Amino acid sequence: MKPPGRVHALVVGPFESNTYVVSDGGQALVVDPGAEAGRTRAWVDAHRLKVQAIVLTHGHLDHVGAVAELERAWDVDSYLHPADRFLLDLLPETCARYGIEPPYERPARVRELRSGAVFRAGAAGLTVAETPGHSPGGVVLVGPGFALTGDLIFAGSVGRTDLPGSDPRQLLDSIERAVLVLPGTTVLYPGHGPATTVDSERRGNPFLAPGARP
Repeated sequence: MKPPGRVHALVVGPFESNTYVVSDGGQALVVDPGAEAGRTRAWVDAHRLKVQAIVLTHGHLDHVGAVAELERAWDVDSYLHPADRFLLDLLPETCARYGIEPPYERPARVRELRSGAVFRAGAAGLTVAETPGHSPGGVVLVGPGFALTGDLIFAGSVGRTDLPGSDPRQLLDSIERAVLVLPGTTVLYPGHGPATTVDSERRGNPFLAPGARP
């Protein structure tokens, strides 16, 4: 029997970030809606899903751009680690830097997300693991047989560490502590690019090779 928790990715916005819809039993969690709120709503409506919450792996603009509109549309709260709240305050400035006009709206219903919290859609649960490095409040969301890793780790790469609040040593520590300890067959759904597995990244990610640590 397959574990609960179907994962669907929508590639959105100018940064081609992955918005994920995790669904089971007609309920859904929407993770990192970075842009194209209307398209995300249309997909959810077409599949007749009831959204329980919006969960954010971190606060960078390409992962939060559609949050405010979707909070209103679905009458739900969003959840972000408090260490990344400052990134929401920087949204107008960051949008200006990347030429995004009009700037993304700051979400209004952001609640606190902490390690060990569990978000549910039907029988599927996502458990929060704190993973600073790419951002101070970055998290990974671990489900049954899969994990949503935000911009912590990608297929063959890792997240940037040249942004405000990022730290390369923390990032690698977080990967070792929260990702590489998962079963090798665990599917990793990153914030950008294709899915991968824990085993694939253990074997082939050059940033995790011996001697690669800063």
